[in-house]
Amino acid sequence: MNETIALMRRHRSVRQYEDGPIPGEHIREAVRAGQAASTSSAIQAYCVIQVTDEGHRRRLAALAGDQEQVARAGAFFVVCGDARRLRLSAARAGLAHRTRLEGFVLAVVDASLFAQNLALAFESLGYGICYIGGLRNRLEEVDRLLGLPAWVYPVYGLCVGVPTEEARGAPLRPRLPVEAVLFQGRYPEDEAMLTLIERYDEAYRAYQEAQRREARGWSELMAGRFGEVRRAEIGAYYRRKGADLT
Repeated sequence: MNETIALMRRHRSVRQYEDGPIPGEHIREAVRAGQAASTSSAIQAYCVIQVTDEGHRRRLAALAGDQEQVARAGAFFVVCGDARRLRLSAARAGLAHRTRLEGFVLAVVDASLFAQNLALAFESLGYGICYIGGLRNRLEEVDRLLGLPAWVYPVYGLCVGVPTEEARGAPLRPRLPVEAVLFQGRYPEDEAMLTLIERYDEAYRAYQEAQRREARGWSELMAGRFGEVRRAEIGAYYRRKGADLT
């Protein structure tokens, strides 16, 4: 195992941070590393907004489901798919810009590849990170707070900061066994997959017990999580922002 892989395998979501901001040079260095991520045909359809106003950060913490780390982390960012600069380039050239759903997918994929590089760069500098999917809970209010223009699509937030000693020592959440995600030639039969899931459930229950939580298997948690529609309005929001999802 080399140093890079070891760093990646130490990843954990950090929600408790020491006080103090992230130096600007570290942020710019991490963003440059984020920009080194792969991007389809060099479109680079992403941007990241550092939210610096304390009142805005407190409001975003509430909008994301009262996630206090949004307000307390050393820095908080909103990662966006960005089709606006592509639209501006087409308009200046007097050309149409027709993408349909593919264009939106490209922007979300590009933003996610950038964000993971960004997060890994911060972790290599000694910081902890936590993605905030709860930013999508109330997107219209997030949009108004940040004053986002058309064709800029917020995807999630990212907390960055120096982990507390307790956070640094937290156990790693187990992942699915490699055999459940790496297949040779074809997808496995359902029975084989269910056997792998059962094996993972045992490891997940042990993790929950160590965290002094109710010992529930991963499959039980996932079955309940998707029993009802969540954030049903986000499709309409992204369409209002200019995304063609057809």
